[in-house]
Order: sequence, then structure tokens, then C-alpha cells
Amino acid sequence: MAVILNIETSTEVCSAALTAEGMVLAHREDEHGRNHAALLSDYIKHCLDFAREKEINLDAVAVSMGPGSYTGLRIGLSEGKGLAYALDIPLIGVNTLELLATTVMFSGEIEGDELFAPMIDARRMEVYTAVYDMALQPVMPQQPLILDADSYRDELSRGRVLFFGNGSEKAREVITSPNAVFVPDVVPLAVNMLALSERAFARREFLDLAYSVPNYIKDFQATKPKNPIISATNV
Repeated sequence: MAVILNIETSTEVCSAALTAEGMVLAHREDEHGRNHAALLSDYIKHCLDFAREKEINLDAVAVSMGPGSYTGLRIGLSEGKGLAYALDIPLIGVNTLELLATTVMFSGEIEGDELFAPMIDARRMEVYTAVYDMALQPVMPQQPLILDADSYRDELSRGRVLFFGNGSEKAREVITSPNAVFVPDVVPLAVNMLALSERAFARREFLDLAYSVPNYIKDFQATKPKNPIISATNV
């Protein structure tokens, strides 16, 4: 039985869950804001205390690797790396877009022939997205995408596409195809990581503790100040 501590911090939601053999043994989550730095350590401690009380040994740590919030991803991966190193156990990386897709796949409210389009909010009309089939094979690879009326045209021409995640409300404003179905209130949670983290553990798909980095998709870009300071040499 593989016991895995799952950590999810890719969006405004912060969560941790202890899982084993498809079951959630303990978990904590907060969906009300970006308080990851303040909350995550306590959530992890809650899961570890449960394992200690039940005399359960931890076999691996799984971390949602993104895409998503730069700050949230760094916090989650840092905690995961530190714990895996201290306990000398493997570290597993879970793609956040795949996590969202499997959350909807396992919801029981699908017909079976849909495509799945998770969307994580980026700035303005941009989202981080991909499109998967029912076997979780990518029909459209993960990418940053600026939404317009032609977004997902090829996928929507094939049939129903389910859109979800915290970027899907922006898509609703511009995508009007009758094949577009918007699924509300889908957020990435540690309790839903277990299928992907257990699969990775079984396949021995582990991260390098020293060199693994979050899946940002694109590099961080700092915004320029609106009123740059004029130096004395330019006066």
C-alpha cells in the first residue's frame, strides 16, 4: 500500500491530503484566498500527525507542479522537496491541467465521448490550457492561450468540449459554440490528486529533488512601472 502526501497550491486554493489505495485518509483545504505560506505547513502537519497516530509510514510526496500561480507553485514544491529530502522518500510531480481534467472525468456527470479543456486563469484574456480525451491523451498540448471567438475551433468541431477551471468564465464570454459546455466550481484539490500520484508511484515516475522546477509554461514577466523614474543623466 503506497501512502502518499499530496500537496496542491497552484491556484488560490491551498490543500494537502494523505491518501492510500484510492482512499483519502486525512485532508485540509482552503479555497478563500492566497494564504498558502501561512496555511500549508499546518495542513501538512495535520496529515503527518494522522499518519503518526495510525503508525503509517509515508512512501512518497506528490506536488501539483502547475501551470498556475508562480508564488503558489514555488511554495508547494519547496515544501514537498524539503519533506521528501528529510524523510528520504520519492517526490512525485502532478500536472495541474491533468488534475483538473481527471476531477471532471471522475465526477460521473459525463457521457464518455467529450473532450476536456481545463483552464487556469492568467492575465487579461489569457489562460493556461490543454485539451484531453477520455484516456487523458492530449488532443491539444498544454500552452498559454489568449482567448477569442476562434479558440478551440477544431476541438469544438468534433463534438462536445467541457470547459472548467478558474479561467473558464473568461472563455464563456467569447466561445459561443453549442458544443461548448461550461462546468462550474472545478478547482484543483489535493484529495483529487490520488489517481495521478498513485499511477506515478506505480510507474516509478519520480522527480529529481535537486533540479525539478514548477511547470510555469512560460517565463515570469515583471510589469514595468507606469511612471518610470527619470535618472539625472537623462535630464
